[in-house]
Amino acid sequence: MTNFRKKTSVKQRQMKRGGALTGALAASLIMLPGIIGGTPALAQKADQRDPLTYGKLIQAIDKGEVKKVELDESEQIAKVYLNSPKDSPKSDQQPVQVRLLDQNTELINKLREHKVDFEAVPTGNSRAAVTLLFNLLWIIPLVALMLLFLRRSTNASSQAMNFGKTRARFQMEAKTGVKFEDVAGIEEAKEELQEVVTFLKQPEKFTSVGARIPKGVLLVGPPGTGKTLLAKAIAGEASVPFFSISGSEFVEMFVGVGASRVRDLFKKAKENAPCLIFIDEIDAVGRQRGAGIGGGNDEREQTLNQLLTEMDGFEGNNGIIIIAATNRPDVLDAALLRPGRFDRQVTVDLPAYTGRLQILQVHARNKKLSPEVSLEAIARRTPGFSGADLANLLNEAAIFTARRRKDAVTMQEVSDAIDRITIGLSLTPLLDSKKKRLIAYHEVGHALLITLLKNSDPLNKVTIIPRSGGLGGFTESLPSEDTVDSGLYSRAWIIDRITVTLGGRAAEAEVFGEAEVTDGASQDLTTVASLARKMVTLYGMSDLGPVALESPGQQVFLGRDWMDRSEYSEEIATKIDRQVRMIAISCYQTARNLIRQNRGLVDSLVDLLVEQETIEGEQFRQIVAEYAQLPEKPLAASSKA
Repeated sequence: MTNFRKKTSVKQRQMKRGGALTGALAASLIMLPGIIGGTPALAQKADQRDPLTYGKLIQAIDKGEVKKVELDESEQIAKVYLNSPKDSPKSDQQPVQVRLLDQNTELINKLREHKVDFEAVPTGNSRAAVTLLFNLLWIIPLVALMLLFLRRSTNASSQAMNFGKTRARFQMEAKTGVKFEDVAGIEEAKEELQEVVTFLKQPEKFTSVGARIPKGVLLVGPPGTGKTLLAKAIAGEASVPFFSISGSEFVEMFVGVGASRVRDLFKKAKENAPCLIFIDEIDAVGRQRGAGIGGGNDEREQTLNQLLTEMDGFEGNNGIIIIAATNRPDVLDAALLRPGRFDRQVTVDLPAYTGRLQILQVHARNKKLSPEVSLEAIARRTPGFSGADLANLLNEAAIFTARRRKDAVTMQEVSDAIDRITIGLSLTPLLDSKKKRLIAYHEVGHALLITLLKNSDPLNKVTIIPRSGGLGGFTESLPSEDTVDSGLYSRAWIIDRITVTLGGRAAEAEVFGEAEVTDGASQDLTTVASLARKMVTLYGMSDLGPVALESPGQQVFLGRDWMDRSEYSEEIATKIDRQVRMIAISCYQTARNLIRQNRGLVDSLVDLLVEQETIEGEQFRQIVAEYAQLPEKPLAASSKA
């Protein structure tokens, strides 16, 4: 009983304290409006004790009963001090509040007429509000700073918890907006990847006959050929959960984070199987292990080991297909490329003529093209262009059209866009000077040899309009479609190519003399040295016989040797240098002979080029053909080396 009473008394004391605290808080809240917006209590008391209206105040002023008036126009209140009666002490005098009107002209005139002391005073409420505002000015930044620190600490803790989580972008249904019909020019790759879609949609079609669904597909090809676009098309066609991640997002500076992200990625993929995992630029994480000089990265190797285990380890990944893309398959680890991991390697190569035409048709859907624009002609002029290059070509042509304020893209804009991409941006033409004529002779030397040599590609145009990058002019030929697509070059074609490349230097020497030869052919000489050396060391097209003396140059990367090993003796090296020099000198002599035999034609072409600044290939060939019909004007047909 005693304990119960003690507990009860304690609870009562706590309730009393709580009630007192609540009362104090309530009293404070009640007083706050009085401090901020209320009127003084004494004035209210006085106002209740001695009510005085505006009219009575005018009468009191006329009777001389008003001693002093304080006007507060913001609150429209006047504090009136009356003359105290003789029996009232002065200390008890309190002002009387009177509500003013909107316009108090009559009151002020009365006060001035009777010489009553009055003044305008600010309200006490305004002073209290200003004081409160100044007190809050230093509190608000302090609270904001505390909230900022609290938010940062919360984000840091959440990042620390998610540091090893995968950064893959996940879509439950891959709404990439890309279908196979939007991918053109790579029909063979599309046909192989169509089976991947069937694997995901109808796996029983293959498992019923004992076929095993491939685990991985590696897309290999040059940049811009559409590898990522193909992966989007597969996801769009399959309509299955789709994980997309870049190889660089696995690699971190902390050892073990990449492997943790691989585990987390495959864990989520197993929960949503069947699904697709797309790893772009897989060479960032899948490079060869066991590096020598240049060092390995333990983090990269651990990430690769975890990826290898997840793709083909003790635990199966049924219903998960991995699609990876790279343009450097030679640097990938051999364990990553074996069957059971990446079962298929699909080559996405540069498109041929038919492929380029299909790609142009796809990208021309949203372009306003003039009827004169021929996509077939554009496809013939762009051998070696990738899908990304062709898309950029039409976009540049559209930009030129908008800049020139035309309604539709014409062939002129397309031609300028091709030059912009392949050569560079055109600059202001040179004035008629010695430099301009020297450049004209140099370019005519190239163009004339292209036209005269029977194994060279046909001339497209020659111009002396300078380009960005220090290019004074250029001569453009159209490579043969069969040569570009097959990648096979004959010895006669290479010899004529070297001769054409030396045509500019030969024209300078024949016209201006050896002493006036310039360094404008420096890039040409580099090309000549490269072609002639490949003829001797790689193609077996020299007196040294059909022997490959060197391997194609490869870049240094992880897992390969740092130093190149010599594959021949010093004696063979001397013979190689001699053969390279013989080829270059022989082609140079052929070029000079052709320029010398057709010197009159060269001068005529230079005059025309200086005047027009650009000569198209058809016009150039017509002039050369007319010159050939004149008597006693020999035209050489071919070069021999």
